[in-house]
Amino acid sequence: MISVIFPAHNEEENVGELHRRIKEVMEGVGVSYEIIAIDDGSTDSTLLRLRQLAPIKIIVFSKKMGQSAALDAGFKNAKGDIVITIDADLQNSPEDIPHLVDKLNEGYDVVSGWRMRRNDRIHRRIISRVANTLTSRITGIPMKDSAAPLKAMRSVFLQDVNLYGEMHSFLPSILYARGARVIQIPVPHYERKFGMPKYHTTKLLKSFGDLLVVKFMNDHLARPFHFFGGWGLASIIFGFVAGSSSIVLKLMQLKNFTQTPLPLLAVLLIVIGVILVMMGFIAEILLRIYYETRGKTPYIIKSVEENK
Repeated sequence: MISVIFPAHNEEENVGELHRRIKEVMEGVGVSYEIIAIDDGSTDSTLLRLRQLAPIKIIVFSKKMGQSAALDAGFKNAKGDIVITIDADLQNSPEDIPHLVDKLNEGYDVVSGWRMRRNDRIHRRIISRVANTLTSRITGIPMKDSAAPLKAMRSVFLQDVNLYGEMHSFLPSILYARGARVIQIPVPHYERKFGMPKYHTTKLLKSFGDLLVVKFMNDHLARPFHFFGGWGLASIIFGFVAGSSSIVLKLMQLKNFTQTPLPLLAVLLIVIGVILVMMGFIAEILLRIYYETRGKTPYIIKSVEENK
């Protein structure tokens, strides 16, 4: 089964056509499918329009929670082995869904659309290019359009994934860190005909904080002590160096303890180092409690093969 998910906030003029086109495409693909719409606190008649459509599963938020929360709710309610995401603004074409599915069938786990020629305002294209450059540099994945809304993913890699803030923009990086084979393919991008863009320039600043969280989660979630303990031990070592230097200066009668900040710096670095090491131990304990009480593992089994 394929699950097609689209969030919608004040898209009353677009959801009907989007649903019709998704339905036509999926019937042409010839596999079972479901369409899931998330009404993200719309204040127009978007929800009313959605309720007139079929087949469809509608998830209704009590207030606007953002695209990450909407996609997170869609993932948790999806039943398909393959999950497709698309925006409700019709700037991406549902007719490209079969191309993404075909690419998945070549052995990939995540196929992300790459909007080569974006039909957006110049400031939005500039912000997007900056964001994609930062994402590629920090995560180490050369994604040219990480935040592209049109994606196809195998649902096994979405298990236990929780999206917060603007983390939907880094979904390929999150799934890549879980072992998914990720590829991007060019897709056309069309000008918005109805409704207002939901993008704001402040999103870049918010996304940067989430990007650092994603980087930490990808690199250190399995063993957080390596991160906290490493910095803690480094801080303790520098503290002892600073303390030893102050003692040497005192013995050589060059500086008294009160004439140099080295003693205070030594105490500060050692205290910070001990705190970081303890945080590492606590993080390790919390991580093990989380996995063991829920019967989960930090790894994903993609398949089990047995030859006899």
